[in-house]
Amino acid sequence: MSSGKLEKKVSIQNRRARFEYEVLDKYVAGIVLTGTEIKSVRQSKVNLSDSYCFFKGDELFVKNMHIAEYTYGNIMNHDPLRDRKLLLNHRELKKLRDSVKNQGLTIVPLSLFISERGFAKLEIALVRGKKLFDKRESIKERDQKREMERMRI
Repeated sequence: MSSGKLEKKVSIQNRRARFEYEVLDKYVAGIVLTGTEIKSVRQSKVNLSDSYCFFKGDELFVKNMHIAEYTYGNIMNHDPLRDRKLLLNHRELKKLRDSVKNQGLTIVPLSLFISERGFAKLEIALVRGKKLFDKRESIKERDQKREMERMRI
């Protein structure tokens, strides 16, 4: 860490969300973490598969995002499944709140990464649930893409 940049890039993806939902709009939000949580994030010990975002008052929180306890943490270690506050500007929060309330859409996290400045950022998306036939189409497209890659090699 001599040049001020982190050597290891952390990028945790939520592959299940891209399969289950149709992504309509994406945002990058800061996330409020405690000391042992950021250490676990830097070790890539995060699971986003069942997580979703919800509004509590005027603030946006992420629920069910599992950040494993830090191995070398003591009694001050964090709760792995606590609700974590997301940081967005007021205009983005208002737009998201209106979309969720009026159109019946959902907000889910797509990925978690560390920015160049060393802050944890969560890429969230405004999504609509896919129907069963849409999921079949996704599987078919993925298989065709894989088959084309095999033909090139």
